[in-house]
Amino acid sequence: MAQNQPKLSLPVRLLPDKEDPGLPPPKSARSCRLRSCFDYARCPLTSGFPVYVYDTGSYTWGNYIDPLVRQAFAAAVKSNIYVTDNPNIACLYLVLVGELQESSSTAVPSPSELEKQLKALPYWRSDGHNHVLVHLTRRSMTQNVLYNVSTGRAAVAQSTFLEQQYREGFDLVVSPLVHALSEPNFLEIPPQVPVKRKYLFTFQGERVESLKSSLQEVPPQSFEEEIEGNPPADYDDRIIGTLKAVQDSHLDQVLVEFTCKNPQPSLPTEWALCGEREDRMEVLKVSTFALVISPGDGQLVASAGCGMRLFEAMEVGTIPVVLGDHSTLPYHQFIRWSEAAIIVPKPRVTELHFLLRSLSDNDMLAMRRQGRFLWETYFSTSENVLNTLLASIRTSIQVPAAAIKEEPAHEIPHKAGKLAGTDANLADNGDLDLGPVETEPPYASPRFLRNFTYTAADTYRAWNHAPGPFHLFPHTPLDPVLPSEAKFLGSGTGFRPIGGGTGGSGKEFQAALGGNVPREQFTVVMLTYEREEVLMNSLERLNGLPYLNKVVVVWNSPKPPSDDLLWPDIGLPIVVVRTEKNSLNNRFLPWDAVETEAILSIDDDAHLRHDEIMFGFRVWREARDRIVGFPGRYHAWDINHQSWLYNSNYSCELSMVLTGAAFFHKYYAYLYSYVMPQPIRDMVDEYINCEDIAMNFLVSHITRKPPIKVTSRWTFRCPGCPQALSHDDSHFHERHKCINFFVKVYGYMPLLYTQFPRGLRAVQDPLTPRQDQVLQIHLERGCGELQRRAAG
Repeated sequence: MAQNQPKLSLPVRLLPDKEDPGLPPPKSARSCRLRSCFDYARCPLTSGFPVYVYDTGSYTWGNYIDPLVRQAFAAAVKSNIYVTDNPNIACLYLVLVGELQESSSTAVPSPSELEKQLKALPYWRSDGHNHVLVHLTRRSMTQNVLYNVSTGRAAVAQSTFLEQQYREGFDLVVSPLVHALSEPNFLEIPPQVPVKRKYLFTFQGERVESLKSSLQEVPPQSFEEEIEGNPPADYDDRIIGTLKAVQDSHLDQVLVEFTCKNPQPSLPTEWALCGEREDRMEVLKVSTFALVISPGDGQLVASAGCGMRLFEAMEVGTIPVVLGDHSTLPYHQFIRWSEAAIIVPKPRVTELHFLLRSLSDNDMLAMRRQGRFLWETYFSTSENVLNTLLASIRTSIQVPAAAIKEEPAHEIPHKAGKLAGTDANLADNGDLDLGPVETEPPYASPRFLRNFTYTAADTYRAWNHAPGPFHLFPHTPLDPVLPSEAKFLGSGTGFRPIGGGTGGSGKEFQAALGGNVPREQFTVVMLTYEREEVLMNSLERLNGLPYLNKVVVVWNSPKPPSDDLLWPDIGLPIVVVRTEKNSLNNRFLPWDAVETEAILSIDDDAHLRHDEIMFGFRVWREARDRIVGFPGRYHAWDINHQSWLYNSNYSCELSMVLTGAAFFHKYYAYLYSYVMPQPIRDMVDEYINCEDIAMNFLVSHITRKPPIKVTSRWTFRCPGCPQALSHDDSHFHERHKCINFFVKVYGYMPLLYTQFPRGLRAVQDPLTPRQDQVLQIHLERGCGELQRRAAG
């Protein structure tokens, strides 16, 4: 490995002069592509993708921008990790150009005035290369203020484009900014099951006058003329007739309305939205499919009205059906929309009913989940909208994402006592051999080995799959994340979705080696609260444990450790981390002190043998995207109360592995702390409970796989230890409430059942046929007995 990986220094970064004239001009503005209009010299692979954002107060038309859009954009910029205050080193320059508002005293600047003001920007450099003009709208009808403006080499990001204006592969179609400063309320979003709702499909809209007839005074062609071979001017008449026929047939319950009491302003040839947003959402909540009819004029390749319909449908779990394959959906270069929406050419409207009825429940649920993931990850908030915009550009120019955010570990000084003894019973590993054992020095997981050599295929797969293991989450979500196929994108410390802005290529490196790196260790993360004697005993039991890199003790008490406390010397670093408050969520913070991909989360009162821990680590190395641990639990449906229950009885079936003794990847700590919906962490703090259930929900939601339980031959809990939280009767009542609350937030039950535990015997001697037969008989009898006990 050393021979094939020579040490290379980073290239010296050469920054063009401020007045640099730039590249030779393209033949025409319409021919702009990244290769001809983007200056890659400003964005080396090692640059970190710095982005400079112009202050809206620094240019004249900034005063005309919708105040709410301006405020939301500023808040998103402030929290973005790529934004820099130094324009001289910037790779990209963002200019917010709209939504513009007219007032009684002022008018929106004319195209010539706007073009003149753009050229006056301090870093425009004659042609605007590496600039992105961002036009965000909160309405279904938006001005196309840049239509007659020469933008030079600057790219345009907006939700409405005409065909002669849009530059494929250079400009970006973005989503409307619906939730400008508000966070989505997950509890108001309807559940994703049952799959079929009251209406098979719905559509409410009013046709706006055709652009051809209103501006060019050309009469629309008749259906007879179309039959004779002439191209149709508009399919809307056929669509209206077909949809009304489906409604009148009463074969399925559908709702179609082609007139509105209060139509919203819309562009010519577009179908206007009906009524207020709240009324439209109530209809969508009872709709299985929602029709999105593309504008009648094919020159309007993207419109804010269609974007609004798409957004609202995905928000409430309604599957969008786009009529018109000429429409360009947001970020179509990166998002595989066919996994979340049905896109049908308008001539197939007569077959639409047949097509929708032919979909299976499994297909519909998969599309609904994918749509929810796309909405939540890329479109739901102003931060996500900006993150997605920057992620798409960064991915297009092949600059690696920044490393994931890590929590700084503020250490508490402590004194090491005498060398810890070794309990022969605990340290006896038997004949369990996991390969060469590294004890000294500790080895961190290999990181950043492929950050600058990832392939386009890896990036494309990551962008288009979720929630599948390691989707690019809102952050985590275009690589998201994070909610189909297992793809982590990230650095060795963890994988980060494009949407949020961090990542790397740790998964590709691991996949190339089959998940078995030549040298790998794990970190023990142990949460404790004012049980010093129990903690010291647990730490001492780790002495001599193979593959252990270090121990991170999360000190969850505001009261510091006793001054005279002597910590055991186990031959490895013990890092004691101070926390800001007493919270069980602290267990899953991605501490920077953790230098391995594998984390063994363990309670301070858990008893595990060394061979059991080593076996669990071996299983995790073969299933790195799963939770692998020891105590198994499962969820069950209470028919009488129509709710979910948490069950800790012995059973052959499980759906959760408690994180009081479990291995998981460090990336999940990042997702739990910074990507998972905040209401879940709030409930964990409120009940001081359920953090392990929340982690199981998260991992199952992303991977669509159950956890793996490895059998434990010893007692799990510490005998004689002080009272634990789980001994309280209210503990289980709270866990019932947690499961039902988490289901509301996710919109469905992500936990999956499994009957596939891994036993220690599996990695020791192979069984003879007779032994295998006897073992199967014992397993069947044992499971039957356990099930009878549980039923009793």
